[in-house]
Formats: sequence, structure tokens, C-alpha cells
Amino acid sequence: MARSRLPLLRRASQIFFLLVFMMLLVFTTLRPTPGGTDDIHLRAPVRLFFELDPLVAVANAFTSHALYRGLLWSLVILLPTLLLGRFFCGWICPMGTLQHFVGNMHSESKRGKQRIDSNRYKRWQTLKYVVLIAGLIAAYFGSMAIGWLDPFSLLVRSVGLALLPAFNFAMRAVLAPLEHSNIAFIKSTGTALHGALQATVLDFRQTHFAQGLALGILFLVILAASLRVTRLWCRSICPLGALLGAASRFSILGLHKDPAACDKCNRCLLNCQGGDDPIGGVPWRKAECLMCMNCVGSCPHDSLQFRFFRKEKEVASPDIGRRKAMTGVAAGAVIVPLMRANTGMGKSRHDRLLRPPGSLEEADFLSRCIRCGECMKVCPNNSLHPILDQAGLEGLWTPTLVPRIGYCEPSCVLCSEVCPTGAIWQLTPKEKGWVVGVSEHQNQPVRLGTAFYDRGRCLPWAEATECIVCEEWCPVSPKAIYVQEAQVIDSTGVVKTLKQPRVDPSRCVGCGACEYACPLQERPAVYVTSIGESRSPSSQILLSRK
Repeated sequence: MARSRLPLLRRASQIFFLLVFMMLLVFTTLRPTPGGTDDIHLRAPVRLFFELDPLVAVANAFTSHALYRGLLWSLVILLPTLLLGRFFCGWICPMGTLQHFVGNMHSESKRGKQRIDSNRYKRWQTLKYVVLIAGLIAAYFGSMAIGWLDPFSLLVRSVGLALLPAFNFAMRAVLAPLEHSNIAFIKSTGTALHGALQATVLDFRQTHFAQGLALGILFLVILAASLRVTRLWCRSICPLGALLGAASRFSILGLHKDPAACDKCNRCLLNCQGGDDPIGGVPWRKAECLMCMNCVGSCPHDSLQFRFFRKEKEVASPDIGRRKAMTGVAAGAVIVPLMRANTGMGKSRHDRLLRPPGSLEEADFLSRCIRCGECMKVCPNNSLHPILDQAGLEGLWTPTLVPRIGYCEPSCVLCSEVCPTGAIWQLTPKEKGWVVGVSEHQNQPVRLGTAFYDRGRCLPWAEATECIVCEEWCPVSPKAIYVQEAQVIDSTGVVKTLKQPRVDPSRCVGCGACEYACPLQERPAVYVTSIGESRSPSSQILLSRK
């Protein structure tokens, strides 16, 4: 029957969109181009799913009172939801697909009556609506903290910053012995596999990210929870699912139950993904249904089918009372001042908090950044990492430049290219102003901070030892690091002439190349702080000359 094929069509749709999502995530890895061109540019719409995310669009509109480029595409998902229900959750969402897959695995906690009971509607499913209300209220007051729970942000952050680097490491560990084997067949096989994987999914360098282990474990725990309760994340926490559930109350497509044909076998509950009570004798809960069609495909008596303009008893609106709604409003209003009480947005903020080039001023940055990790994943030098407490609780998992791991490439603006919300405003290499000969603003390049020297550790200053690595690595022109010859006396009493490095703060852009290249293995002798950054008028050390 045609209805029994609906779950098959849904599975095909889920697999297709999951593959598209993973392919775009892999494409955020910049790969060397033939001929060695300096054009650092992505050739795939890697932010596509974020542009289709109604939650990101609505929250962005709340915080900025406008829609950043591309977010209007979210209407492609939101408008059909008003007619068809939560089809996105059941047919498209890659996070939902992964939970669906894990939830279908054999589990001792979901067998027989336990499985049937776990797939009935539960009052705790209203928690996601409280989360949604709290997140949107927080967004209205200028905080995009709801990005922590957005399913696409969660997926990119977890897979891109934790699972893919782990996969990359594991594959290289497996392939390395094969490529170095003394047996010709094994060596050629390993080389061929490495080349194929390198051209598709492997990163050309081994990246690592701060908090990657914690992010990976948290993601795996969320998936493992589906072994206990089917799609626990979708049912109880996901704010995007809550938004689409609220919008689906107006849908004209609904589940028709034929009580005469139903023999109460409860097979419709065995694979119900949303906990929306498709069984007979109770109202169908429209806002919870993920349109997975499992109930229709499982019914042996054809007593269930989806129809347009049906007239039956149902619970159309989310089953959330006034008290829970007010709890969400209060939580959203209170959490912003609580999080910002110790964020240090003024002079007390962390001095090593270096935001990516093009970032908005800190308060505006936090009001737009959804903590998705796209900018970190795409950085060619692995220099951007999620922070823990440098910007307070509100800044958790937002990006910062860590020069000791990687510096900001002068001609690269990929982080601004992939940012879906405008937290990092889109730049061109000319507007960034770091590349010699192409800057339109030679006197006003984008500055991330300023480099300083610890003369007690710098080799020419502290140990009378020749070293000008930092000056050689400085990419700006004229160089921000310059050297002056000085006569010093070493430990043997011999007078030596050395070149001692200094920083010209009027030229330094805070790229971190000097700190990255410093040969001292523990704490570098030159370090970059956020003082002098372009985005903050109050964080300056030089007075403008008029």
C-alpha cells in the first residue's frame, strides 16, 4: 500500500539531508588548490542549514531587530510548517536523524510494554517550550545563549570540533603503518586509501580544539539518551522543535483515527518518534508529532492516515500552562544579568580574549554569536578555539584566537564568510588590510590586539642570545616588530652586539604570528593581548593625533 511506503520515503529523505549536512561540514575544511593559488575561499554554501533554521532567524531578529544575510531563507521551513506540521524534524533535521538511528538500536530499557509506555506523551515534553521562551526572552535582552541548544549549532560544534578531529587522528594512525609497510601491495593500498580519504573527508592537517573532549562526550551522551527514551533531545529540550511545534498548531494536515478499525494493538506506539499519542481513544497531540509516518506504516488495519482539513478532537497547541510560560519568561529575563554580572565587558575582561577579525564589539558579539563553531572549523591555521570562562558564562563556546596554537592568516577572512548571524561581520582581504599591496585602508587595518614583550624571557634581552624569529614572522608591512642593535655583556664578560626586538603598536594588528613562532617552549616571550583591538573604542593604548 502507498501509506506503508511513507516511512521508506522518510528514511530516504533523512539519509539524503544527513549526507548533505555532513558533506557541507567536511567542506569547511580548506583544501590546497592546484597551482598553489592564494585565493582562500570556500566554494560550497557551508552555512546553508543555518540559513534554513527558523530558530536562528527569529532569535537573530530579537537581538538585532533585523535579519542578517540569508536568514530569510528560514521561511522555506517555517511557512510549510504552518501547513504540514513538524515535517522538518522528521524528514530533514540531521540531529533528529541521528537520534532516530540510535533510538532504533536494541535497548534493554525499551522492550515490550516499556517501549510502548515510553512512547506515550509525557508532561516533561513541555520543557522544550520553557527553554524556547527563556531563550527568546534572553535574545530580546541581547543574549544569543539559545545558540547553545540550537540543533545545528550543537551538531557542528560537536562533530566539527570533536568527532571529525578524532576520526582524522584514528584514520592517520591506521593508514600510517600501511603506507610504511615493506610489502608493496600493502603499501600501495595504504597510499591509495590515504589519497582517497585525503581528497574527501580527511583534513590535510591534524587539528585539535580546546574542550573538544568535553564537547564530544556531551554529544555522545545526548545520542545515548535516545537508547532510553526515543528522541529524548527532540521531545524535551530542542528549542527549534518547540518553535516548529508551536507553528504547527495551524497546520491543515493531521492524523485521522478510525476507531471502528482500531483493535488497540498499540503497534503504532512501537516506533512513534514524537510521543504524540497516535493510539485510539485519546486526542492526537499535533505539536508533538514529527510526521515520521511510522504509525501509519505500522498499523495493520489501516485505521491511521494523514488527511487535510480533518475535523477531529486533537490537542493543537503545545500543552504548556500559564505557570510554565511565566517560568520561561522569568528565566530568560533573569539569566542575562546573572551571566553578565562577571563577564568583564569593560576593563576587567580577560586580556587574552582575542576575537576573530571582523567581530562586533563584545556586547553585540554575544548578542549574535550562536556558538556554532563554523569559524573554528574553517580556520586554516587551527587558531580559533571555543572558550570556557574568559568571557564569563555567557561567552561559553564562543571563539577566541589562541596564537600559541595558530596565528591569523593575513589574507584569510573565512571566519567572516561562514558566520551565519553577523557576529563576525563579512570582510574582504582588502577591508581586513593585512595583505601588502591590496589594502584599501592602509592606515586603518582590522586590529585584533597588540603584541608585548616579556623582556625577562626574551633571549636577546634576558640571555644575550641572538634571536629575531618574531621579526622574521611578522607579516605586516612595514613590520610591526623591528630590531635595534645593542651592546650587551654575556655571562663570560664578553661584549656582544645583538639585535633586540621591539613592537611598534601603531603597526601591530595582533595576528599572533610572533607569539606562534617564538621558540621558547613554555611561555612565549612575546604575547598578544586584546588591547588596541579595532572593535572596542575603549580598549586603546594610543591616542589619535589630530
